[in-house]
Amino acid sequence: MPEIVELLASPVHRFEGRPSDGPAPAPPGELVSEIHVRAGLGITGDRYFNHPAHRDASITVIAGESLPPGAGLARVRRNILVTGIAVDDLVGSVLSLDSGAGPVLLRARRRANPCAWMDVTVGPGAFRALRGKGGIRCVPLNDGVLRVGPVVVAVLEDQAISG
Repeated sequence: MPEIVELLASPVHRFEGRPSDGPAPAPPGELVSEIHVRAGLGITGDRYFNHPAHRDASITVIAGESLPPGAGLARVRRNILVTGIAVDDLVGSVLSLDSGAGPVLLRARRRANPCAWMDVTVGPGAFRALRGKGGIRCVPLNDGVLRVGPVVVAVLEDQAISG
């Protein structure tokens, strides 16, 4: 059964400067049990919320199957870690996730390509290993709430959704 494993809503960028300098410290409370999504804006409290440069890609989703054991959202800086969903195949579709509070619709705009930081935060070789498996960048189409735990998933054709 598909599941939301982790959720991250971080108010700060941790990957600034060069990877060899290491990431900035994580703020307390960035891994949460629930996120509030706003249509066209992103996740309330996240660093990309209502950020003009990220409006068409304010939420990132990654499959846990793409990561080595023990690597989670704090290391890859994505927002939603799921299992049981082949997210990397969904570019051009709309992903519907319902963790109990109603469906949240995410239009998958493009791949979330890995960067050199992955070799520092996940481990040597992660940058290369995550190519094509780094997740998807999405724009939320409606307001809603997502929680850690089991999730009902539907994949819709992008053309069938207005907005």
